[in-house]
Amino acid sequence: MENQLTDAAAPGNALSATDHRADLHTRIKAVAAGGIGNAVEWYDMAIYAVLAPVFAVHFFPNESESAQLLSAFALFGVGFVMRPIGAVVFGHFGDKVGRRAALSWAVILMSLSTLSIGILPTHSSIGLLAAVLLCLARLLQGLSAGGEWGGSTTFIVEYAPSNRRGLYGSWQQVSVATGFLLGSLVAAGVNFTLSDAAMNAWGWRLPFILGGILGVVGLYLRLNLEETPQYQAAEEEAEVTSSPLLQTLRDHKRASAQAFFYSAFYNVTYYILLTYMPTYLSTSLGYTFGQGLLASTITLAVFAAAIPFMGNLSDRIGRKPLLYLATAGLALMTLPLFLIMNTGNFGVVIACLVLFALLMSCFSGAGPATLAEMFPTKVRFTALGVGYNVGAVVFGAGAPYIATWLIAKTGSIVAPAWYVIFGCVITFALITRLKESAFKPLP
Repeated sequence: MENQLTDAAAPGNALSATDHRADLHTRIKAVAAGGIGNAVEWYDMAIYAVLAPVFAVHFFPNESESAQLLSAFALFGVGFVMRPIGAVVFGHFGDKVGRRAALSWAVILMSLSTLSIGILPTHSSIGLLAAVLLCLARLLQGLSAGGEWGGSTTFIVEYAPSNRRGLYGSWQQVSVATGFLLGSLVAAGVNFTLSDAAMNAWGWRLPFILGGILGVVGLYLRLNLEETPQYQAAEEEAEVTSSPLLQTLRDHKRASAQAFFYSAFYNVTYYILLTYMPTYLSTSLGYTFGQGLLASTITLAVFAAAIPFMGNLSDRIGRKPLLYLATAGLALMTLPLFLIMNTGNFGVVIACLVLFALLMSCFSGAGPATLAEMFPTKVRFTALGVGYNVGAVVFGAGAPYIATWLIAKTGSIVAPAWYVIFGCVITFALITRLKESAFKPLP
């Protein structure tokens, strides 16, 4: 990481005064602190979605297999309802008191709620109350995630030199991909190690318990860092606001609306092409659950590896070329690739998923910096989080459910492709309205 996160000047983007408040070693620690905590958050989200076909039977035993899966994904969506609330709560804390404290509480809450899923009694022990408790755990996960995405983006980008915001911000997305990847690897490892009987009886609990333990690492790293240079400068200049949400709604309505539509691509592609894909491959294309996890793991590894290169490129050529390539490319290629995946060749499936990952990495490399550059420091945590997480509710909450429902209703296994195209078109239209921000100072 150290070789990549250098301070060498990028074209048209000079260093600012705040760039000299932190040395390279401190910045690397900041990326690690923001990234590891964020990875834990998204590991927790990923294992719920990946293991839904396994544990759904324990909480919804009196339903058909299809209904069990729909019920599990409905609870996956329930967690999203809390994300805008989490963005407001943690954003208010983060803009008024400080980024570090808010992010520390976010990772504590996510770890505890994830651990609780791993130790919940099932329907056979307490009946309907089991599903109620699972729903409560998902609500707490959603509350935490609402503060994490915007908070970690804010934290990492505010630590970046002016000429490296794309590269630094891209590590936020690497951490998301790493969280998904870790969730896929752990789920695959448990699935391949244990017998089917053991996996169904108690093995599904292990990844959730591990998620709770991993949160301690993220918490430790976050507690051992100072506030971001941008936030320190805002404090010194008395620009910290006591009402970040009110100021966001009053002064930054346009940018908040842009963050909302910008998030359509993120949420639709992540939750269809990454989170939902193992389930899709096993339930719709006839591959084993293990093959689905293997394909997901390979895809996520490629995705994570490509993101920093795209972030670095966005510092040199600008954000918009990469954003256009991702949204237009996926809008045009998603349906053909879904059709190609239906050929029955597992190698072809992996090749298609890798192409998806490379196109998504263009957006993820430039994406976090673009969002952070929309808002001033005094409201960035709140405004970025609210805009993004309201979009997550609208576009992401029901993504796995919608994909499952579309297949059931239409009888077409390529039906989820249309939802991906829908999200890409929305964000593409928004990008045409954005101004290039890569070579301007962080507001």
